[in-house]
Amino acid sequence: MENDPIESRELAPVEAAPQDRLSYPRPPKITELDAGSDEAYSYVRAYWRMLVRHGWTILTVAFVVTMLVALISFRLQPVYQATARVEIEAATPEIRTLSDLFEAMPADDMFLQTQVNVLQSDNLAWQTIEQLRLGENPAFAPPLKGASPQRGESAEAESPLVGIFKGGLRVEIMRNSRIAAVSFESPDPKLAAQVVNALVYNYQEYNYHKNYEATRKASGWMEQQLDELKAKVERSQQALVDYERDNKIINISDKENVEEKKLGDLSKELTDAQAEVVRAESLYNVARNNENQMASLVGNDLLSRLEEKYAELKSQYVEAREQYGPNFPKVVRLRDQAEEIRSSLEAERKRIVERYHGEYVAAQQREAMISEALARQKVELEKLNQLLIQQNILKHEFQTNQQLYEGLLQRLKDATLSSGLRATNIHIVDQARVPGAPVRPRKLFNVTIGLLVGLILGVALAFVQEALDDSIKSIGQVERYLSTNALAVIPLARTVRSRSLDRGGNGSADRREAVELTLLKRPASELAEAYRSMRTAILLATSPRPPQVIVMTSAQPSEGKTCTSLNLSLALAQRRVRVLVIDADFRKPGIAAAMGMSNERGLSNILRGEQSVDEVLLQAHTLPNLWVLPAGPVPSNPTDLLSSPDMARLVEELKQRFEHIVLDSPPILLMTDATVLSILSDGVVLVVEGGVTPLGAVLRAHRIIENAGGKILGVVLNKVDVRRGTYYGSYYGYGRGYYNYYYGARSGR
Repeated sequence: MENDPIESRELAPVEAAPQDRLSYPRPPKITELDAGSDEAYSYVRAYWRMLVRHGWTILTVAFVVTMLVALISFRLQPVYQATARVEIEAATPEIRTLSDLFEAMPADDMFLQTQVNVLQSDNLAWQTIEQLRLGENPAFAPPLKGASPQRGESAEAESPLVGIFKGGLRVEIMRNSRIAAVSFESPDPKLAAQVVNALVYNYQEYNYHKNYEATRKASGWMEQQLDELKAKVERSQQALVDYERDNKIINISDKENVEEKKLGDLSKELTDAQAEVVRAESLYNVARNNENQMASLVGNDLLSRLEEKYAELKSQYVEAREQYGPNFPKVVRLRDQAEEIRSSLEAERKRIVERYHGEYVAAQQREAMISEALARQKVELEKLNQLLIQQNILKHEFQTNQQLYEGLLQRLKDATLSSGLRATNIHIVDQARVPGAPVRPRKLFNVTIGLLVGLILGVALAFVQEALDDSIKSIGQVERYLSTNALAVIPLARTVRSRSLDRGGNGSADRREAVELTLLKRPASELAEAYRSMRTAILLATSPRPPQVIVMTSAQPSEGKTCTSLNLSLALAQRRVRVLVIDADFRKPGIAAAMGMSNERGLSNILRGEQSVDEVLLQAHTLPNLWVLPAGPVPSNPTDLLSSPDMARLVEELKQRFEHIVLDSPPILLMTDATVLSILSDGVVLVVEGGVTPLGAVLRAHRIIENAGGKILGVVLNKVDVRRGTYYGSYYGYGRGYYNYYYGARSGR
């Protein structure tokens, strides 16, 4: 081992590149969204990327549906539609004057719907079928066996024809109007117009005859009622005449006025008499109870003079008696005169009282007489009113019957006139014309709808596929479900976009070399930069000491672990340290072929003791710091060899000679080789094909490694198609522009 060229070669340390003096644009700060956090996604952006990812599915479904709709539309028989418009007014009132011809009652929705049902009735349909002989027209219906059916003769033949007729008929009320649009569809445009016009004409005739028959029936009923009313008028008039004759009522209105006037006069006289009684009674009481003041109260001049004369004589008598004594003749004479005047005064007072008493009695008697007369007059007037009540009843009955008779007679005359002049409430606004273009199929419309439906179905299918797809698509899913680091995202190489390396057994050598030796052939590409990012992440995964032995594996075959192993080895070797890549996949070795080396001798020879390490170890010509240990001949017991103590000793020996050792192992779910190698390594890198590897497979592989005691450095999301709409597209799109500008500036310098 002393002459080992590998040990004798001293590798120079990695020199730091001089700082470029040119000013380059700083790359944008990687946000949480750029780092793959699903929580920071916009829902609209996520849906859009999903649609772009399934774009071919959506376009294929849309194309198929559109072509089917177009094929069906162009093969369908053209259908023509003729339309007539009819104005429907409410029932026209009875015609009394010429202006009544233009009057109409308001038409409500129920009335209009009734008319629509009439237009769609079986009677009008069969009448139109018979009128146009549609049963014999092949454009309307297939020929019937035998002769054309007549109404009532063949219900079995009538029902299909009516059904076909109503199937092509359409009646609807135009919005905010009383106009009904009547349409009929038929392969023959002329037949469609004929059917609509015939149906509208039959409907108009039906409505006219219905109104005429209704008027005629009403006239017959009114004639019958008129005869009955005429007999009632005659009977009521005869009863009135007989009553007036029996009660000797000739002109009862004058007599009624006289009796009422008498009653009024007596009532007034009674009121006056009662007032007179009150007045006479008050005067009588005053004259009887106030004799000294009677003269002033009753206003009697004689009594006043007598009272004055008596007062004067009495005064003279008192003076004379005081002067001459009581027996003096003058005194006696004055006394006699005063006594005489007093007697006259008392007689006058008595007379006045008697007079007022007589007046009071006379007023009472007059009041009693007037009251008796008033009572008698009331009795007479009551008798007269009783006669008038019965007469009014008979007279009112006669007048009522007479008015009914006259009104019914007038209506009968109007109905007789209306039966011939009654205006119809159905008016044809537009007759149906022969259509020039079919209404079905609307080819452009159908194709457009087919395209929209196809797009909707395609989007729905895309959502279904997305829901059923449980593959790993983003590093956010890796970090969330696996609880491990996402080391790098490796984009899908353009040269092998249609067929990946590990799957493409028929792929050309140029394509294989372009991917597996990306860091040598295309060092400035974004794919190479992704591998460098992976290298940096792996070196920092076990900080502060980078991992020395690294096992590269995957959950399933064809996930690109061999390409990833080679490019990782190249990236590590570019750091000017000794790197060894070991092809530990005995079942499908690929490292030697990718490097253009022979696989005749390799790891299997060393483990079986047939060869030494120095005999099988190969150095890369393009990168002197890189050595390759091929797999060698395929052994019969690969797992036993890898799990043997010789493999552990070999790894320990190689660790003394190389700074980094990369082992390319088989898929872990198919073979246990990677599980055995994980124990001998410093860490395992799990390669996952983006959008292909199921989440369950990755979880299972992760659990197997952990259960075996291996350490997982992280996951590399490989073969990510940056043009499929994920956020990696925008990220690498930016990166591609940035590096093009960067390297362009340096080359220009």
